[in-house]
Amino acid sequence: MEEYSTKHTTTAFSTPRSVESGLLLAARWLSSVFRPEFMPLMGFVGLFLFTYLSLLPWAFKGAVLSLVLLGTVLLPRWTIRFWRKARGWERHLLRLRENRLFPYLIYILYYAFTLHMLNRFHLPVYMSGILISSLLIQGCGFLINLRWKISMHSAGAGGVIGALAGYSILFYFNPIGWLCLCIFISGLVGSSRMLLRQHDLWQVLAGTLLGIVCGFLGIIIPW
Repeated sequence: MEEYSTKHTTTAFSTPRSVESGLLLAARWLSSVFRPEFMPLMGFVGLFLFTYLSLLPWAFKGAVLSLVLLGTVLLPRWTIRFWRKARGWERHLLRLRENRLFPYLIYILYYAFTLHMLNRFHLPVYMSGILISSLLIQGCGFLINLRWKISMHSAGAGGVIGALAGYSILFYFNPIGWLCLCIFISGLVGSSRMLLRQHDLWQVLAGTLLGIVCGFLGIIIPW
């Protein structure tokens, strides 16, 4: 009886711990996959897969995606990594609000450069709107970060929701199914940031609202 009781107690206490480890692992995976700098690239991939732009030559699509990948993901990350190592900082120090200003500026500069280069391809305005939305999110995030930490993961996910709503107005399609999916993913991303204790609820909600507004305006205003 004593052996059974011990085994039963061990199982009862080990299950919640394993569940917690699984949740943390899922939260880290979500935070890694749905990083805000990936959103412009995902937006262009979506346009090339699910719109009439899929008819464009692969060489053109590959050139555009390569430029977006380089300008919005690789170059900013390499620059920030070099800057962090030059200062002798560990990676976790960039999570502090006061240390996030320079990375914001780096992303803003590279996004603006990428937008300039894309305009030289003579892309339609609604395609450039993806970068305009991202620039608005980064710029507003920078200003807010001067006084308060906001969740840029949630802002990036919210930007997709806002951009999708903007595209639905421009092209007269029903976005309900895609909106439900994007809202669901946005909720998962926000929950993962809170689970990892990187942000509180208000920072996540503020980031999501910021992303929705900037994402929508970035698509609608240039048009």
